[in-house]
Amino acid sequence: MKFSLYIAKRYLFSKSGTNAINIITFIATFSVVVGTIALFVVLSGFSGLRTFSDSLLEASDPAIKIIPAKGKTFVYTEKIDEVLRSNKGIQVSSKVIEERVSLKYKNKNHIAYIKGVDELYNQIVTIDSSLTVGRWLDKEYRNTAVVGYGIFYKLSLGVLDFGEPLQIFVPKPGKGFINPNNAFNSVSTQVIGVYSGSEEFQNKYVYTNIDLARVLLNYSENTVTGLELKLKNSFNNDDVRDELQNALGSNYVVKTKKQLNALYYKVVNTENFISYLIFTLIIIIALFNVIGSIIMMIIDKRKNLKTLLSLGASIKEVKNIFVYQGFLLVLVGMIFGLVLGISLVLIQLHYGVFMIAYNLPYPVEFRWTNLLVVATTITILGYVAAKIASSRISVKFIEK
Repeated sequence: MKFSLYIAKRYLFSKSGTNAINIITFIATFSVVVGTIALFVVLSGFSGLRTFSDSLLEASDPAIKIIPAKGKTFVYTEKIDEVLRSNKGIQVSSKVIEERVSLKYKNKNHIAYIKGVDELYNQIVTIDSSLTVGRWLDKEYRNTAVVGYGIFYKLSLGVLDFGEPLQIFVPKPGKGFINPNNAFNSVSTQVIGVYSGSEEFQNKYVYTNIDLARVLLNYSENTVTGLELKLKNSFNNDDVRDELQNALGSNYVVKTKKQLNALYYKVVNTENFISYLIFTLIIIIALFNVIGSIIMMIIDKRKNLKTLLSLGASIKEVKNIFVYQGFLLVLVGMIFGLVLGISLVLIQLHYGVFMIAYNLPYPVEFRWTNLLVVATTITILGYVAAKIASSRISVKFIEK
């Protein structure tokens, strides 16, 4: 093994007598460097996008949400209150009311959801930090609302515009004949804040005080459509979810943030995996240069190999020379590629060279797991490429 490794290092770091082989070796190393940079930067980019998207979800979705298994509403009973208080993983709980509504401002209309929240809601999610204009709801001020930027733009709303209120309509419940002139409950609200977020989120909700939502929907005092929970950092979401589901029974559905956004996480994970496969394929193609380089080196060193066999070297030891040479070539290219890739990621992370918008740099994130995935992938593929190239060696080939 030491003999084969020694010869491999000499072959790798010494110039060949044939200039074409030196050029091919350089191209092979360069292709490994580029492939390594591409794979690491792409994985870091997807990690950054996922972290950025998760930060947007922090403003819209709780750690755990409890909804009724049937129907839209349920009554917040003492039993539910006792279950929540007895669970050591829960830090804060908030009552919410959600319903699809029609919005009207002057001559413009928009379909959205009203979300009535209590005074603890802004402790559940970081909605306060998403406000771009105005302020969050205050219980002292009645008939106020906070809207998403998408709704704000579509309806051409004004913040603290006392000239014209934002009207919220919802169909009256009941059966039988409906009088078109009296078919809706409505409330008039004053917009005091605007929040931003993902496109879907900022086009979806109008936040109001929960009491105003109850008046609009004719709900009783303890009627809610859901409970949103914030957990203590030391507790696992899935474990708390299982405990609550067992305690509350089949009449309620308890979902974690990942379950509430199952499609989003599925899409992100699929895109990440497909991108990994695509760039791994690019690296495999690049490694054909390595195979070609080793084969050319084998042909060039055929006389030397014949001498080694005459001196007593086994065919296995001769094959190992080029296995080690190919593996070292890939290893050198990978190290250079990782150094450059890490440098690019850190530069983007600290200086924001590439921008999505004028004030938003493209998100990236340095993760050791990405480094490990890239190193493992290229090491394995490099070793396989070297084995394939060295398999050409035989006694018959050397003595030809």
